[in-house]
Amino acid sequence: MHKHILLTAVILFCEASLHAQEASQYKTPPKEIQDLINAPLAPAVALDKKGETILYYFRERYPFIEQLSQKEMRLGGLRINPTTNIGSRTTFYNRVELGSTKSKKRRTVSGLPENVQLSNFQFSPDDRHISFNRTTTKGVELWVINIEKATAVKLTEAVLNANIGQSAVWYRDSKALLVKALPEDRPELIDVNNEVPSGPVISESGGEKAQNRTYQDLLKTPNDERNFEILTHSEIKKVSLDGDIQDFLPKAMYKNLRFSPDGKYVLVSSIQRPFSYLVPYSRFPSREVIYTAKGKKVATVNETPLIEVLPQGFMATQEGKRNLAWRSDLPATLYWVEALDKGDPEMDVPYRDAVYELQAPFTGEHSLLVKTKNRYAGIIWGDTEHAVVMDRWFSSRNTKTYVFNPSDNHQEPYVLFDRNYQDLYSDPGRFVTLENKYGLHVLELQKNKSFLIGDGYTPNGQFPFIAEVNLTNANTRKLYESEYTDKLEDITRVLDIEKGDVLVRIESKNEFPNYYIRNIKAKGELKKVTDFENPYKSLVSVHKEVIHYKREDGLDLSGTLYLPSGYDKKEKLPLILWAYPREYKDRNTASQSTTNENNFVAPNYGSPIFWVTQGYAVLDNAAFPIVGEGDKEPNDSFRTQLVGNAKAAIDALDDLGYIDRSRVGVGGHSYGAFMTANLLSHSDLFAAGIARSGAYNRTLTPFGFQSEERNYWEAPKLYYDMSPFMHAEKVKTPILLIHGAEDNNSGTYPMQSERYFNALKGLGATARLVILPKESHGYAAKESIMHMLWEQHEWLEKYVKNKK
Repeated sequence: MHKHILLTAVILFCEASLHAQEASQYKTPPKEIQDLINAPLAPAVALDKKGETILYYFRERYPFIEQLSQKEMRLGGLRINPTTNIGSRTTFYNRVELGSTKSKKRRTVSGLPENVQLSNFQFSPDDRHISFNRTTTKGVELWVINIEKATAVKLTEAVLNANIGQSAVWYRDSKALLVKALPEDRPELIDVNNEVPSGPVISESGGEKAQNRTYQDLLKTPNDERNFEILTHSEIKKVSLDGDIQDFLPKAMYKNLRFSPDGKYVLVSSIQRPFSYLVPYSRFPSREVIYTAKGKKVATVNETPLIEVLPQGFMATQEGKRNLAWRSDLPATLYWVEALDKGDPEMDVPYRDAVYELQAPFTGEHSLLVKTKNRYAGIIWGDTEHAVVMDRWFSSRNTKTYVFNPSDNHQEPYVLFDRNYQDLYSDPGRFVTLENKYGLHVLELQKNKSFLIGDGYTPNGQFPFIAEVNLTNANTRKLYESEYTDKLEDITRVLDIEKGDVLVRIESKNEFPNYYIRNIKAKGELKKVTDFENPYKSLVSVHKEVIHYKREDGLDLSGTLYLPSGYDKKEKLPLILWAYPREYKDRNTASQSTTNENNFVAPNYGSPIFWVTQGYAVLDNAAFPIVGEGDKEPNDSFRTQLVGNAKAAIDALDDLGYIDRSRVGVGGHSYGAFMTANLLSHSDLFAAGIARSGAYNRTLTPFGFQSEERNYWEAPKLYYDMSPFMHAEKVKTPILLIHGAEDNNSGTYPMQSERYFNALKGLGATARLVILPKESHGYAAKESIMHMLWEQHEWLEKYVKNKK
C-alpha cells in the first residue's frame, strides 16, 4: 500500500513536462452529424393554470462561444455576468408566440425589439399577463405580455438584479410585481486580477467535523466577499402594470420573495454574514422576515446560521427551521420543517422530522402538524382535513406517503404508500392537483378520494395511467390506462377530472412529440393541440429496439439498440456502448427496465446516436446496475459488477450477430466517464474509450461521491480500488478525455482529467486530452459541441471502426 501511495505522489507532480500540447482551431464532424446538430429546435411550451393559454418560446439550439466568453464572475457557487447582472449561464429565448388548447393557431407577440434575449417567464395569478426578463448589453429589463392583445410592453429600464433567486414576483391581485432592483448607490466591483494582497488568507478548524463535498466556484478572498456582497445587494421595488414604480424595501442581499395565498403578506429571505470559503451561498447565514403587502415589517420568523458543519451522511440536515413556505390551502399560514434527530442520521429516533405551522399575525405559538419516520421530502396541501406528506431515506431507498389531517395532530397519519423509491414498477404515481380560490394548486379531492398520474412502467412495457385512490384505505382504481404498444403517451396534466379532459404528449420512434387533449370518458377521444414536425428526417429509417439480456449472475439487463438504415446483417458492425452506472440496494429494482423503444429518436449534443449515420451499431443507455444487498454496499463489488455489465451487453449483441466484438468502443459522461476509465483499466473488452467530464481520483473527493456515503478514511481500499488514476498503468486501450475548462460540478473539476492524462502519458498509454474553453460540466457553445463530436468521430474511426 505504501508503494502505491508513493507512486501516486510521484505522478501527481509530473505535470507540465509530460504535456504535449497542440494549438488547434474548432473543427466540425461529418455532414450527417452536422445536419442533426443544426436541425431546428421545437419551441418550449408552458400552460397557464386554467389549461387554456399556451406560451411557445423559441431559442437557438446552441449559443455561440462568443456568448460564453462574456465576462463572468464565480462567487459563492454563483456564476454571474457582472455587466448585465444575470446568471452568465442563463438559457435565453429569442421569440415568443401565444396559442390555445382549443386551437392549433398561434399568435405572434408584437412590441418586442429584434434579436432579443428573454428569460424568466411567469404567468400572472389571473392568467391575463406573462412577465419576463429581457437582457440587453446594459442589463436586465422587466417586460409584460398582455395575453388578450398579444402585445409586449416594457415596465422598467435595465435595472433588475437577476444575479440570485427570483428577480420579480407577481402580487396576488395581478396588478403589480415586486422587483429586485440594482441599488442606486452601488459601488464599483473590485478588480481581483490586479489586487495587491494585504496579507494571507487563513482558514481555521475548531475541532468540529465539516465533511463537505468538493464544491466549485467558492469565495476565496476578502475581495471575493466584497464583490459577492455588491453583486447580490438589491432594493425591492413595487412595479405596477401602468409603469408606476414605488420603493418597497431598502438595500439587502435578498434571495426570494413569496406572497401569502391571500396576498396580504410577503415572506422575504436574505443572505447574512459571515460568509464561507467552504460552502456555497445556499449555506450562508440567512434571515426570513414577513412584511405586509405594503412593505411594513410584521415579524422575523427565522434566523439560520452558517452551515459549514453537518453530521455525516446523505440524510444529514441542519438543526432548526428549514423549508419555510406558505400553506397553499389557507390565506396566510406559514409552515416549516425541523429535525427531531439533530439532523444526524446515526441517531436512533422513532421520527426524523416534524412539520409545524404558524398562523397570521405570526405572534402566537406554532403548532405541530405531522411527524415523519424518514427525512421530510415534500408536502401537498388539500383542504383543512386532508394533506399528503412524503419522506425518504437513502440507505434503505425507502419512501413513505402519509395522509394526515392538518386540523388534528392527535389523529395518527395514515401511511398510504410505503415502498422502495427505486422500484418503478410499483410507483403509484404523482397526485393530481387543481387550482383553488387563491390561484394555487392543491390536491384534487372528491370526499376521501384523490387522483394519481402514473408513468406506468411494467415488466411488459410502459402504460401510463390515471388512477383514483381512496385516502382512507389506499384502494386504487384505474380510470384510464394507455393502450399504445407502438407509441409512448405521456400524461402531462389533468385539465378537468370531472369532464375527463387530460393534456397528453404522444410520440413514437419517428413521430415528433406533440400535445393532445384526451377525454378519458369519451372512449379516449383525442384533439391535437400542437403540430411540431420531425426535424430529424435522416433518422426515420434507423432501426431501434430495446434488447434484454442477462448478466452472468442472472441479473436482467437492457439497453436501446440502434442499427444503421438498411442494415442487413451481411457484415458485423463496430459498436459504441454508452452507459451511466446506477446503484441499487436490491436485485429486483436493479433488474427493472424503464427504457421505451417508442421514445422519439432525437439525439442531444452528448448522445452516441449520431454514429448510427456513420455505420456503427449503438447501444445507448445500457443498464449498468451496481447492487449491494443487505449489509453489503453497492460499491463493495463495483469493479466486478461494472465489467460484468459490459461483458453481458457485448455477449448479447455478439450472439445476435450484429457486431464485431473486437471493434467495440465505450463511452460516458461524468460518472459514465468514471465508468469508462475503470473498464479500460480492468477489462480487455474494448478497442477504445471516450470519457467526458469525469473524476478519476476519488481521494480528491474524500467525503463521499455519487451514492457513496463513506469517507476516504473509513474505506481507503474502496477509494483506491475505484480510482482509475490508481490503476493508470493497466490502461492499454486508447482513451479520449474531454473536459470543460470551467466545470462547476462537485468533484469533476478539470484537474481530474489533467492529472489522469499526465499519469497515462507518463506510463506510455495512448491518450488524448481535449479541454473545451469556457465550458462547464455540460457543454453549451455550438463550436464546442461540433469540435467534441469531431474529436469523438476521429477517435472512433481510428481506434474502433478501422482498428488494426
